[in-house]
Amino acid sequence: MSSVNPPVDATKTNAWNDLQKHYDELTKEGISLKQWFAEDPERVPRFSYDVNDLHFDLSKNLVDDETVKLLCDLAREVGLEDRRAAMFSGVHINTTEDRAVLHTALRRPASDKGRLIVDGQDVVADVHEVLDRMYAFAERVRSGEWVGVSGKRIQTVVSIGIGGSDLGPVMIYEALKPYADAGISVRYVSNIDPNDMAEKVKGLDPETTLVVIVSKTFTTLETMTNAREARAWLLEGLKAQGAIDGSDASVTDAIKKHFVAVSTNLELVSKFGIDPDNAFGFWSWVGGRYSVDAAVGLSLIIAFGPKVFEELLAGFHDVDTYFCDTPLERNVVALMGLINVWYVNFFKAESHAVLPYNQYMHRFPAYLQQLTMESNGKSTRWDGTPVTTETGEIFWGEAGTNGQHAFYQLIHQGTRLIPADFIAFVNTANPTRDGSQDVHELFLGNFLAQTKALAFGKTADEVRAEGTAEWMVPARCFTGNRPTTSIFGVDLNAHALGELIALYEHITFVEGTVWGLDSYDQWGVELGKQLAKQITPAFHDDAALAGQDASTKALIAFYRANRR
Repeated sequence: MSSVNPPVDATKTNAWNDLQKHYDELTKEGISLKQWFAEDPERVPRFSYDVNDLHFDLSKNLVDDETVKLLCDLAREVGLEDRRAAMFSGVHINTTEDRAVLHTALRRPASDKGRLIVDGQDVVADVHEVLDRMYAFAERVRSGEWVGVSGKRIQTVVSIGIGGSDLGPVMIYEALKPYADAGISVRYVSNIDPNDMAEKVKGLDPETTLVVIVSKTFTTLETMTNAREARAWLLEGLKAQGAIDGSDASVTDAIKKHFVAVSTNLELVSKFGIDPDNAFGFWSWVGGRYSVDAAVGLSLIIAFGPKVFEELLAGFHDVDTYFCDTPLERNVVALMGLINVWYVNFFKAESHAVLPYNQYMHRFPAYLQQLTMESNGKSTRWDGTPVTTETGEIFWGEAGTNGQHAFYQLIHQGTRLIPADFIAFVNTANPTRDGSQDVHELFLGNFLAQTKALAFGKTADEVRAEGTAEWMVPARCFTGNRPTTSIFGVDLNAHALGELIALYEHITFVEGTVWGLDSYDQWGVELGKQLAKQITPAFHDDAALAGQDASTKALIAFYRANRR
């Protein structure tokens, strides 16, 4: 057990009691964003914040000055500032694994070498040693110096991982596609379903393909199964094309030239056939869902180059610095986390929508699902005691305007309160006109219209004034007072994306601290893994089948009867 102090029970604090009274008063009076805006011309500037090239508008949230004060009081009573300092300094706040939590060290500049010594290691020096090796390797691939077994340069990278080893790189690759400048594309394989691998290697030339296997332990079941499948595909293809003769020596050479690893288990890496010099490791203090800016991002460095990756890291670090240095009352990162607590615990909101108005960010909500729900989907606090309030939010979303024609109905007129974050950018990588209409402005018009409609709604009288039949009026009313946060960036580039990722990392941390959670373990994923290993033999082994429950037996019987 780590020596970290037990969590403060948020529900026993003075601030929590005051927040409950405040909530009761607000709801009794009736919350009206329309009225608040009309009565307070300074509301928007007072609830707006600028962090480098990102602008935040929190004015359409169900909060007033008193709410913010009380939420900051709560943060101080639960020790948010102290826990933040502990995390950044390398205290073992991951209690169940007795580990430091130092993903923030992955983006500290080289000038910080010697300033962060944790468990006897110069953490920043270690990080930059790996970064330098990755940059050098990526430049060899990008320049064409690194070639496959037949002397052809690499045109496609196939990155194999799962969870944090996949979701982060996929999201960033999609988001920064306009910056891919080396003629190298990346395909990502994560699902153990054979269909995933089959589709991802379809049409690829094994002679121009480099496979990156991402598994810290090099034992992850799904990743290593897919890795062996990729090795078989590549070797068969090279042999069929006459690039290798199938001898042991040619196979060994092919694997060394077409496979690299992101792993710390050099013994297993070597057994697979990968040269350990081409293995890039990361550390126990980096959780998978926080690792995209570590060696897990190797495929990104190959696609975009070291300069773009450095800009990504700088974006992360700028938000880290802001989060640490800005007083809570003006700290938009902390406030967004605290306001989420306000909705979950007082308004009893169960989910949170993230709606990026940029198609390149279409995988961002999926990335956040792991970040937030694997981190804070817990019912036990960091000292092993039960939680004392609701925890976790169900994060979900889709790129606009697609979502408008799918699930926005629920957000606008459903019976559940669903806070939503809208993300958009002033400029686009692909400016287009439809006649005289700037299409990007049409797109942004939808972004602005949705937050306005959610906030202010549409009254029955306004509906009647449009000539609507009386019986239909209720169906066409919008209650409004549906909370949103608007995040408006200048450009979707590597720096801005790094800022956004770090923003949600710290939002997750703030929520977890209030709820008393260890946001950095994930024991909830282990049981299913264990049972899968027990059940798989039962497809063919009657003895293994006999040990299963009645439902599992029946489902396997159906499988046996119908498998071709």
